[in-house]
Amino acid sequence: MSDGQLVCSRAGCSSTATGAVEWRNPRIHDESKRKLWLACDDHVGYLRDYLAARDFPVRVIGLPEATA
Repeated sequence: MSDGQLVCSRAGCSSTATGAVEWRNPRIHDESKRKLWLACDDHVGYLRDYLAARDFPVRVIGLPEATA
């Protein structure tokens, strides 16, 4: 968004992100590669569970850590 707002990564969601889900696909990436999906309060659990169901290493982090 043009105002610098961080937006949730869930498809169709335009809510402000309040946290992030850090993950990696171990079949493709080594330990040093991490992906980051921003998440609003309503979707952080959904995004975490979606990735965990695929056996991806995943953790929820706060925005200060995600944007550092």
